[in-house]
Amino acid sequence: MQREAAVTVKHLTKRFGDFIAVNDVSLTVGKGEIFGFLGPNGAGKSTTIRILCGLLGPTSGEAAVAGFQVATEPESVKQHIGYMSQKFSLYDDLTVEENLEFFSGVYGVAAEKRQQRIEYALEMAGLTARRDTMTRLLAGGWKQRLALGCAILHEPPVIFLDEPTSGVDPIARRAFWDLINDLSHAGQTVFVSTHYMEEAEYCHRLALMYRGSIIALGAPADLRDQMRTDALPEPTMEDVFVSLIEREEALAK
Repeated sequence: MQREAAVTVKHLTKRFGDFIAVNDVSLTVGKGEIFGFLGPNGAGKSTTIRILCGLLGPTSGEAAVAGFQVATEPESVKQHIGYMSQKFSLYDDLTVEENLEFFSGVYGVAAEKRQQRIEYALEMAGLTARRDTMTRLLAGGWKQRLALGCAILHEPPVIFLDEPTSGVDPIARRAFWDLINDLSHAGQTVFVSTHYMEEAEYCHRLALMYRGSIIALGAPADLRDQMRTDALPEPTMEDVFVSLIEREEALAK
């Protein structure tokens, strides 16, 4: 069954002078889907996400998020998304709960709903027992959980996570992805970028980006099947990505 579209992108391009950061990108992401952007640093993932969040205007092309055009309705887009990057700005001199209280105000959560949403975020992130802990004392994985809790306080239908697990240990990364799955099951769309190949397997579909372009798009299993050969009967996502990059490099010569 085809999902209702939550994000649509058509021929999106972003230039900085002569440099093309995003090159003619087109894709559709369905409601409740976990959609991954996989690629090395500098591939154009973060620039694309910043455009989709209404933080950066496209040079050409168009995109809609939660029914709003990013080029002409950026403020409406911002009101209907959650956004978290690896440098999400928590306040270390506040407790876990105080950070949630602060961001509930920033995101305009109605006063009568704030405590309910704070309790939800604490439970979702497994931070109820740490609600009075100073944020600076949290380990990196717990800080990422808190940052995600802050980003979803206003119940956004679409959530953008830009390299959210960078620098976090593998166990904490897997726990964080369990939270992402919970959000997807609740009907929220999660658009996540990563350069960790194993995280691609957690996505329903993903786009492989290289030098600003999408070089492959599909479900992880389908992409691996396309690379299956007698010499490589069980390709990993790393095998897929390396093969596709080598192909692109060869075509560029």
